[in-house]
Amino acid sequence: MTPAEEYLDSIKGKKVAFVGMGVANTPCAEFLAKHGIKVWACDKRDKEYIGTEICQKLEELGVSFSLGENYLDILPQMDIVFRSHGILPFQNPWIGECIKRGQTVTTEMEVFFRYCPAKIFAVTGSNGKTTTTTLIAKMLESEGNKVYLGGNIGKALMPELETITKDDIAVVELSSFQLLTMGNLVKKPDVAVVTNIECTHQDHHISLDEYVDAKRNILIYQDSAARTVLNADCDYSIGGSVYHDMRYDVRGDFYEFSIKHPVKKGAYMDAESGNIFYSDGEKTTLVMNKRDIIIPGDHNIENYCTAITAVWGYVCTDTIKNIAKTFGGVEHRIEFVREFKGVRYYNDSIATSPSRVISGLKAFGTRIIVIMGGSDKGNDMTEMVPYILKYVKLLVLNGATAEKIYDSIVNYPDFDNQTEIIKTDTMQNALTIAKEKAHSGDIVSLCPACPAFDQFKTFEYRGREFKRLVNEFED
Repeated sequence: MTPAEEYLDSIKGKKVAFVGMGVANTPCAEFLAKHGIKVWACDKRDKEYIGTEICQKLEELGVSFSLGENYLDILPQMDIVFRSHGILPFQNPWIGECIKRGQTVTTEMEVFFRYCPAKIFAVTGSNGKTTTTTLIAKMLESEGNKVYLGGNIGKALMPELETITKDDIAVVELSSFQLLTMGNLVKKPDVAVVTNIECTHQDHHISLDEYVDAKRNILIYQDSAARTVLNADCDYSIGGSVYHDMRYDVRGDFYEFSIKHPVKKGAYMDAESGNIFYSDGEKTTLVMNKRDIIIPGDHNIENYCTAITAVWGYVCTDTIKNIAKTFGGVEHRIEFVREFKGVRYYNDSIATSPSRVISGLKAFGTRIIVIMGGSDKGNDMTEMVPYILKYVKLLVLNGATAEKIYDSIVNYPDFDNQTEIIKTDTMQNALTIAKEKAHSGDIVSLCPACPAFDQFKTFEYRGREFKRLVNEFED
């Protein structure tokens, strides 16, 4: 039996509910319904919000809907409940009620890890996950491997169980929400990467400890044959005094990366020359120079060091260097949009935390115009203020956090009025102001520091709307 057939056989005759019809649950509901499983789609939102065409397709496959305020009323009748990855167990009592009734509560990622026959490269961290995951996939693919890329990067992988084989490779980005309930019952990742850890997502997790513990799940169930990649420049004990450094949790073969100093096993950059080396513990190999990397910013050098450490032994240096010279970056991550009247516009909508903003501002090495603001996820904005004062000549604030960011800046001890600040209501109006104020040679970057939920469904929707508006500029 294929992995898909094995799983489908195990749930034959069961009633399955998907709670939260987003990018992961929707294709998974379609996958199960297509194979004769009785499926219910549950969401507080209506069909118009989910997508009329999507809902019509699901209905044609026999999927039933439970929508609106009472969307959870159907759950007691179910055998298996898939929670959306953004629905966290300890904040949603209905999950505990399902478990007490003896129902199975799971996620798309848990099923994929359990049944995936292929080697798995898994990446998590507070920042750099998507670019690192993409680089790993591109490097492995360039060596002729059949690669399945998905997870938090925006593609469900459970339906891929129909085609994936033991000779393929799965490269998976994992958020803390996905990792929270992924314990020792799922397949251990063959290569586990934690790019970094910082204090974030405190609007969703019940504590910082819960967030760190979720990230820890990616590596604590590995065996000695697995590879673990950590950041030598990061403090993995951010969870507080009760938590020791995550390095002590490593069960597999331990590798590190750094852009500040050499490491015993892994990739690192020599700060003086900009050369990037790989050390296997005995031999050191020159891979490339940081100038070979065409996407800007030290954080992207770090992303390359991370990816190199993860794929070393699977990918040759020529492949790594070629990708560095040709890969233009991931959508919404300092993505060049257009030059209009001598002004370059960049979409950095993924910059939803102060640390991402810092990386985005430093990447250009000059003072720029920045559009910032969105919904509040509880971050301390003061961390990024010194970098705003140094790298931003005009800051256009908008959305729910405009006032919070403004107060953080003007009340900062070193605020000197050298950064002009304008407040408005929407991202569209902020872009209009930035366009009117910009002169030839300027750079305008959408670098929000916040999630998009006050005005958009996700940061992707915000980034694409920004690009649409910029591309519609006319003389």
